[in-house]
Amino acid sequence: MIPFLDVRASYLELRERIDEAVARVLASGTYVLGEEVEAFEHEWAAHCEARFAVGVGNGLDALKLALHAFSIVPGDEVIVPAHTYIATWLAASDCGAVPVPVEPSPETGSLDPARVEAAITPRTRAILPVHLYGLPVDLDPLLEVARAHGLRVLEDAAQAHGARYKGRRIGAHGDAVAWSFYPGKNLGAFGDGGAVTTNDAEIADRVRVLRNYGSREKYRNEARGANSRLDPIQAAALRVKLTVLDDWNARRARVAAQYLDSLRGTGLGLPPVPAYADAVWHLFVVRHARRDALRRHLAARGIATLIHYPVPPHLQPAYRDLGFDRGTFPLAERWADEVLSLPMGPHLDTQAAAAVVDAIAEFAAPHEED
Repeated sequence: MIPFLDVRASYLELRERIDEAVARVLASGTYVLGEEVEAFEHEWAAHCEARFAVGVGNGLDALKLALHAFSIVPGDEVIVPAHTYIATWLAASDCGAVPVPVEPSPETGSLDPARVEAAITPRTRAILPVHLYGLPVDLDPLLEVARAHGLRVLEDAAQAHGARYKGRRIGAHGDAVAWSFYPGKNLGAFGDGGAVTTNDAEIADRVRVLRNYGSREKYRNEARGANSRLDPIQAAALRVKLTVLDDWNARRARVAAQYLDSLRGTGLGLPPVPAYADAVWHLFVVRHARRDALRRHLAARGIATLIHYPVPPHLQPAYRDLGFDRGTFPLAERWADEVLSLPMGPHLDTQAAAAVVDAIAEFAAPHEED
């Protein structure tokens, strides 16, 4: 069996250091916020080349709290990708805002900067691009549009830990960046966790207040906040894993290079490698018109795959009230019908990756017309 991602392997490789870090927190007697969270925030901000990092409970809360820090209110509009995980849309909805979908780039699947300006209305307040699959969005044209219209930009970097755009780490190109430390991420905790990074002191301060019941002083609440604080045990584990993030991303890059070199000519649509970005290969996503048949073929050979994402947000029951029918966003729908995520991770060895390639080549052989 070849797993999609072996999350347990990350613990086994770092077991002694992680156990020591967890024990340190347990012995400290500080189990909410405290020095461990502050230390991680400092280290994560430095890694992201940002001035500030604020740890929160999870990636969705990072998105929500950042939008609230932008003062997004009911009736506002937030431009979101049509092809993304639904969390991107849910964050806008949490503020009472209307998510306004924009079709993906045909090459990358990410929010297409060339289509954003046409979606802007007098009610638009923010743009929420997603650095999908570990590949940064082409940010410069997006930021140019945002600045021209006075809009905030919140980057969803839940899949882009350590990625670079034109040589600079993802972390503060826009007004704020939201991160998830879900266990399967490139920098994953052993439970939920998240953070917001920014160069804006006011935004950072606002998120800190909002994550803690809207309070900076106990029993004095200046805003209607939330209870969303990064757990110090998770922060301690993340501090250990942060020290190997670049190395583990390099391992992912070697797997991606093996796939890219070996899968040419198999009929798959392969992920792009644009010159403007250094991807971190959170996922290795291919496209095929017979995706479901390919997935069954790989499963029969013991190879696990996933689909990111099978149903676009505009067709989910949760957003039926927006009135989008099938065909409204054909590019997003085509991506949803064709994408397949192959096994990927820092503990996937070359032999396993070669087995994936061989199984795909076997599937492709009778279907060269694909």
